[in-house]
Amino acid sequence: MPSPLSSAKAGLPPRLLKNTRMYQSKTTVRVRYGETDQMGFVYYGFYAMYYEVARVESLRQLGVTYKEIEAMGVIMPVLENKSKYLAPARYDELLTIVTTVREKPGVRIKFEYEIFNEENKLIHQGETLLAFVNKISNRPQRPPELMEKILTPFFT
Repeated sequence: MPSPLSSAKAGLPPRLLKNTRMYQSKTTVRVRYGETDQMGFVYYGFYAMYYEVARVESLRQLGVTYKEIEAMGVIMPVLENKSKYLAPARYDELLTIVTTVREKPGVRIKFEYEIFNEENKLIHQGETLLAFVNKISNRPQRPPELMEKILTPFFT
């Protein structure tokens, strides 16, 4: 069975493969009609939803789910959300979202996103910063031990 890193790197543009001290994954999303505006472009607010889909699937590809993290007593609220629109995404396009974690997480984890259209053109960049928070005390904490164990090989 291939490692999540080798699976995630399959089909990525060569410029994304240079630094191997990171975790990357790839997710696809098809633009639905209800996500577009009158011009047929994806409405700006939906990019945050695309980030969430990519983030959840990125963790799933690592072998841990949000549901499992929450069952461990940890929630992950978003602290920051940034977007840079380079070109529009359109109805029915299949978008590829490359999600990158460049630094081993501590109390916070930053996800970076690059969204490519069907022509493999970079059309959007973004990032989210999340915190690991104890569900009961509502205090910041380190990632769950399982998540640290899974991510460590990508940063050594």
